[in-house]
Amino acid sequence: MPAFAGRVEQMPEELPVFPLAGALLLPGGKLPLNIFEPRYLALVEDALAAGRLFGMVQPDGARPAGPQGPAVYPVGCLGRIVSFAETDDGRYLITLLGLSRFAIAGEAEMRRGYRRFRADFAPFAGDAAPGEAVFDRAVLLAALRPYFAARRIEVNWDVITRMPDGELVITLSMVCPFESAEKQALLESPGPSERAVALLALLRMGAYGGAGEVPPGRAS
Repeated sequence: MPAFAGRVEQMPEELPVFPLAGALLLPGGKLPLNIFEPRYLALVEDALAAGRLFGMVQPDGARPAGPQGPAVYPVGCLGRIVSFAETDDGRYLITLLGLSRFAIAGEAEMRRGYRRFRADFAPFAGDAAPGEAVFDRAVLLAALRPYFAARRIEVNWDVITRMPDGELVITLSMVCPFESAEKQALLESPGPSERAVALLALLRMGAYGGAGEVPPGRAS
């Protein structure tokens, strides 16, 4: 299902952005966030008043920080707030729906303590209608079992096996505990099928790199 029906020319030219290491938002995916820092409470308040939109990016620790904060990866994902709740202690619990990726075209002036970036959506116009992920589902699930076993992650396999193919790739890409650079590679994959290939490679590599390695042929 397309994540967003908007055209490139309808996308905002400047975005409030939440840089968060290890947090991957993909078009069509849903990312729950617990917002408690004052600057990001302000970001959410401003987003709620202006289309409920803001971007997610990851900090890039391989590059030096700039005057407004840590360096960030060059590609992020625009999201729309689709659920919102406020806790008794003043936190915001939100869910962000991924709409489209964007390339960072420059940094704009900060507002109320949070960062803003100029965004170029043209390289990712296909996110509006991404097509179906084409991959071997049985092979992906076979790689998933030893990966979860190696990291002692318990999952509801009934839920996983019932997920449609596209949702499966998006969900696994977002929730698996990959490194930031690996998550960024998944984000920047050209399309859903290429993302499935990259996901499979990361699962296979990660199956034998975590605590409690699972030897080949001993997947549970």
